[in-house]
Amino acid sequence: MAEKDRDVMAINQLNSNDDLDLKDLDSDAQKLAAMGYSQDLRRNYSVLSVLGVGFSLTNSWFGISAALVTGINSGGPILIVYGIILIALISTCVGISLSELASAYPNAEIGGQYFWASELAPRRYANFASYLTGWFAWAGSIFTSASVAIAVGSAGVGCWQLAHPDFVIESWHVFLGYQVVNIFAFFFNCYGRILPTMGQLAFWISLLSFFIILVTVPSKAPTHQEAKFVFANFVNNTGWKQNGIAFIVGLINTNWSFACLDCATHLSEEIHRPKKMIPIAILGTVAIGFVTSWSYSVALFFSMNDVDNLVETATGVPILALFYQAIGNKGGAIALEALIMVTGVGCQISCHTWQSRLCWSFARDGGIPFSSYFCKVDRRLGVPLRAHFMSCIIVAIVGCLYLGSYTAFNSMVTACIVLLYISYAIPVTCLLIRGRKNIPHGPFWMGPIGFFSNIVLLLWTCFTLIMYSFPPVKPVVASNMNYVSAVYGILIFIIIIDWFVRGRRGYRGQDKRHDEAAAALRGVVLEKGAHGLP
Repeated sequence: MAEKDRDVMAINQLNSNDDLDLKDLDSDAQKLAAMGYSQDLRRNYSVLSVLGVGFSLTNSWFGISAALVTGINSGGPILIVYGIILIALISTCVGISLSELASAYPNAEIGGQYFWASELAPRRYANFASYLTGWFAWAGSIFTSASVAIAVGSAGVGCWQLAHPDFVIESWHVFLGYQVVNIFAFFFNCYGRILPTMGQLAFWISLLSFFIILVTVPSKAPTHQEAKFVFANFVNNTGWKQNGIAFIVGLINTNWSFACLDCATHLSEEIHRPKKMIPIAILGTVAIGFVTSWSYSVALFFSMNDVDNLVETATGVPILALFYQAIGNKGGAIALEALIMVTGVGCQISCHTWQSRLCWSFARDGGIPFSSYFCKVDRRLGVPLRAHFMSCIIVAIVGCLYLGSYTAFNSMVTACIVLLYISYAIPVTCLLIRGRKNIPHGPFWMGPIGFFSNIVLLLWTCFTLIMYSFPPVKPVVASNMNYVSAVYGILIFIIIIDWFVRGRRGYRGQDKRHDEAAAALRGVVLEKGAHGLP
């Protein structure tokens, strides 16, 4: 036991060593090896590239546009305007919690939160805690991709309907649009070298689209609402008699707009100096997201003139109806919606980058069935192609939910939010049980503010797990039911079966990784000694 403790201490010491030459491309790889992992992906990402991927994935103003169909009935302008402020504050706490762990364990490989759970949980429960976290994180990434694909697909079909008023939208039309977006993002992610550039490009496209819409809509709107309409107008078309429940159900809109903050942590193997760069990317995403989404929402609501028209629009896309109200021209409204769709495609590409890395990383540790097959990286393309393909197939299957329920988008968004929160909550719970003072601190460590942020994250996770499971409208029938509870049940069933059949024996958890890391560290020491190095 004493020898193993010394090995673990040596690993932690190497992990926190800042004396390595940052110009040496192998320095981060050496730290990664000391944690039991090999450097399988190239470090092609700059901090701007990671911020670009992170923001283009979270993309708060796009989230407000795409999920307006959820929020406009459950509070209207007041929900969005104040909901953004509330969720931005909570997301800051989430971002601080993730940034502290990313800085403390900067080379926690692409696994992010499931690696943290493995390192922080009591040894007896470490493997299962890590395994559980990995499954929730990967499932959350799948439903994120699904929700973005259905948002972009719905927008495309809505544009066609606006241009052809006699066209009646059916669920299968949106389903086809969903699959087109999913397939396009799959092929785009098959070539690794262009992804960092795409991350930056998506970032600037998003900001440019935001600026164009922010200027065009208010300037072209024939009339403008009074401040009371924007800041004090509550709309409840959900069927819930309690406005508080309607508000909470509608918060899914704004919450989705700040989801997926862990994205940057899954690119740690592809960026230099991750202990400093990842916190910048995470909190930068929250800051830019708040500024863009809040100003965007306020500007658009001042330009609105008929809320009922947004709710009942034949396009099924309230933001498109708002554009048409403001501009009075179908071509102009479709052009603005096209900017949102382009932004959404960039978001979907980032989703696929994220989910494929997470799936591959989890497979590398034996977290999913047939891990030895899915853990391979295509050296020619520079991407984990097998894991990427499987994830996209699952996203395609999840899209079938929309054929059974027109509120499936709400369920997908809810699953995306809550499953990711749970994957954050597990390592944070382990951190608090272990003691915040009992782990190596990175350059980003907030002390009491970090502890407060941890508590907020845990409380909000419990809140969303319960309240976001409520049906979005009443009376409840099969076609408008919130099926997210069924999603939770199916996922937990799969996890339990796989754990007892395969996972508890095949999962590469804390002990195996520490043994391999210690062996790697001893090998480095012996090699240095053989060459007369200190």
